[in-house]
Amino acid sequence: MDEVIKISQLTKNFHTDAGEVCVLKGVDITIKNGEFVAIMGPSGSGKSTFMNILGCLDKYTTGSYWLNGNDTRNLSKDALAFLRNSVIGFVFQGFNLLPRKNLIDNVALPLVYAGMPLDKRRKRAREVLKSVGLEAFGTYLPSQISGGQQQRVAIARALVNFPKLILADEPTGNLDTKTSQEIMQLFCDLNAKEGITIVLVTHEPDIATFAKRQITFVDGKIQHDSQQEQSV
Repeated sequence: MDEVIKISQLTKNFHTDAGEVCVLKGVDITIKNGEFVAIMGPSGSGKSTFMNILGCLDKYTTGSYWLNGNDTRNLSKDALAFLRNSVIGFVFQGFNLLPRKNLIDNVALPLVYAGMPLDKRRKRAREVLKSVGLEAFGTYLPSQISGGQQQRVAIARALVNFPKLILADEPTGNLDTKTSQEIMQLFCDLNAKEGITIVLVTHEPDIATFAKRQITFVDGKIQHDSQQEQSV
């Protein structure tokens, strides 16, 4: 299948005391296998809501969303959770590591939900820690490593289930410039060498230049969608 994400006429409304608010207004997007896409836009533009829908963390109001060939509209919570865990790896701005678990067990967490035995999931966790350059730190706690290293652990955790798609929400927001560049280079390598589709939200234009495609949201609609040369 050539398309990981196919969205048609997608809308999202929220009910408030002041009435109904339309946050997404007829969005059409197709993202193919192997693309690297940056989602941009001002606060309130709808990009965060859109990412939550992509991650099957929130439901849309009307339209359609197909993820890896699956129509998400009528899937049960369990079916959505299975699809999410088998197709998507998540990377967040705040790392979201468990402070009392070592790095191996943090990385292996998605495999717990997948039902993999302890020895196999720890072996897989060590493999992906090695792929992000942290094989020597497996028994460390998150508090014993730097912010940049913690984000590498978060990326390793996102990779542990062999995902087709990584969704990254402001992955460099808590990092200094040099570390941000290193993390973005890691995403570029994963995209180029492993063929993993990457969609990231960022407020930073210099971070967006690492992507091959930029999509800008304004007032719940796509204002701009273009291909570009990567800054690598």
